[in-house]
Amino acid sequence: MSIRSSRLAGFGHGVPARCVENAEIEAGLGLEPGWIERRTGIRRRYWAEPGDTLSGLAAGAGEAAIEDAGIARQDVALTLLATSTPDHLLPPSAPLLAHRLGLVNSGAIDLAGACSGFLYALTLADGFVRAHGRPVLVVAANILSRRINPAERASSVLFADAAGAVVLIPSRDADAGLLGVDLASDGSRYDLISIPAGGSNRPFAADMAAQDCLMTMRDGREMFTQAVGMMSDCARRALDHAGLGAADIHRFIPHQANARIFDAVCSDLGIAPEKTVRTIADYGNSSAATIPLSMSVAHQEKPFAAGERLLLTAAGAGLTGGACVFRM
Repeated sequence: MSIRSSRLAGFGHGVPARCVENAEIEAGLGLEPGWIERRTGIRRRYWAEPGDTLSGLAAGAGEAAIEDAGIARQDVALTLLATSTPDHLLPPSAPLLAHRLGLVNSGAIDLAGACSGFLYALTLADGFVRAHGRPVLVVAANILSRRINPAERASSVLFADAAGAVVLIPSRDADAGLLGVDLASDGSRYDLISIPAGGSNRPFAADMAAQDCLMTMRDGREMFTQAVGMMSDCARRALDHAGLGAADIHRFIPHQANARIFDAVCSDLGIAPEKTVRTIADYGNSSAATIPLSMSVAHQEKPFAAGERLLLTAAGAGLTGGACVFRM
């Protein structure tokens, strides 16, 4: 078989059982009813319960994607897990995920790319499939509810727990698969979103304040501006690499960070709003998981057709960002 490209063959997603409505968070923060939805577009989200694990959540999405792709588990050659909340700092969670899924012939590694982690993983997966002609499972999953500072409004109203997954398989169709990609970073804004302690720079200590190990957003307004700019710029460059314009895109699937962010990106790019896949209202912001979750939800509602062109874009902590153009 002459391998010319990779093809998106399977989609899956999963969320914890506990659904948290805005009213619960608004009451805890002393916000007026409706404040969260007006500012973010979020109505509800799902948060993990005590017995839930990141690898378990990821396995549910991975299982669904493999079943949807209709491939044998022994054929999966690589498992990539994009996450900011692994089960442990060491070892990586991807080997455990592969074990839980029965992927006995698969390599497995975690990727920590924050909100753009799925796009980085997807790009690496495409290269692996093209080079080796074997399927790759890409899962993005996060349990961010355990990293939220409940006293900090900026993160408390946004973040959620979820997993999304895709399977890439070899294809002979040179016109399908990843048509254009652009990845970016800006370390000068490294601290806009961070968890200050717990890494090697500030290791855990007995006298460490609990909030130092929780997420903080230093400047929400600046993060908004940077995210819109990075997502828009990466998307333009990815479209240019693909030799396409915004009008050529059938579905726009942005990172579901905040509805105002991806609406601004949509406007910047000149994409018709009805082409935008929106899941933020029901699932919130689960960082890297939002794009594959949105792809899976969109595929369930209206299956992707051969020849459809998708534009994916994201930006987040680091700062890291990127965009991919895929043809189904």
